[in-house]
Amino acid sequence: MATTSRFKTLKDMPVEDYLTPGNTMCAGCGGILAVRIFHKVLGPNVAWINAAGCMTITMSYPLSPIKSNWLYTAFASAPAGAQGVRDALDFLIAKGRLPASEDMKVVVVTGDGAAYDIGFQATAGAIDRNLDFYYLCYDNEAYGNTGFQMSTSTPFGASTKTTPATEAFPLGNTGRKKDLFEVWRIQKAPYVATLSNSHGVDFLRKVEKGGTIKGPKLYIDFAACPTGWGFDPKDSVEVEKLVVQTGIWPLKESVNGVVRHTFVPRSLVPVKEYLKTQERFRHLFEPAEKSEAVSIIQSQVNEYWRKAAAAEDLDVRLPEGAR
Repeated sequence: MATTSRFKTLKDMPVEDYLTPGNTMCAGCGGILAVRIFHKVLGPNVAWINAAGCMTITMSYPLSPIKSNWLYTAFASAPAGAQGVRDALDFLIAKGRLPASEDMKVVVVTGDGAAYDIGFQATAGAIDRNLDFYYLCYDNEAYGNTGFQMSTSTPFGASTKTTPATEAFPLGNTGRKKDLFEVWRIQKAPYVATLSNSHGVDFLRKVEKGGTIKGPKLYIDFAACPTGWGFDPKDSVEVEKLVVQTGIWPLKESVNGVVRHTFVPRSLVPVKEYLKTQERFRHLFEPAEKSEAVSIIQSQVNEYWRKAAAAEDLDVRLPEGAR
């Protein structure tokens, strides 16, 4: 990260909160924590454009926990809504009807269902038009607000309501998680980054860095979901930390197409240590471990880090016995 960052340690996190306590999200929700941190960096002048999803339930008319601005849109159209808000602000400022000091940062906030699937058509258009906006995806790897159905962000081996582990399909989901980071990068978005709430300084610096770059900026936050994944809500940040330590969720950024890893685990923790923390993967270990499936997941992670290490000359130690 840039040495000029104002964020050296977590003590530098802004004290002001723009998200009040007592919202209606589930206990331990990683998504609402990401919104809270994101807002701290951006400050008070923010227009949030929200597609239907988990985050929508934070707004229960006439009450709102957000001390800024919120526009709710249909599932597929949040980036189109962002275009309208950005254009309106630019027009009003240009005409002198709004002081430049009252300009707002425009932020789309969605779950993976909209980011990876239903809303991607509008997103692709916004990227192509080089819309100057932030896109924060709280990725809980399923359609969490409607019962935890599979999305194209759902990882291999996870059990969801539409890909349950059964006798006929003992592994649950057999598809592979879509790489949204690469999808945005190859569309030439100027800034793309992954986040984890467990790595706060990395999170803060990336949001800060995005503010120096004009154009579309994607942030994919690994948003732990106690309700859908099946673990104690108090462990959310620990689960988010473990997924980084196993290498399943790499922390990285792309600036004008050039990728750099911003945190590199020196020694990867075996993936099974992460998988065992959640009920959605329980079928991989009970009544007996499905070692072939676990090996597939580990091999995918190993292959990723071998390529990353070669490309960036990184020192990464794979788990003992890794293939």
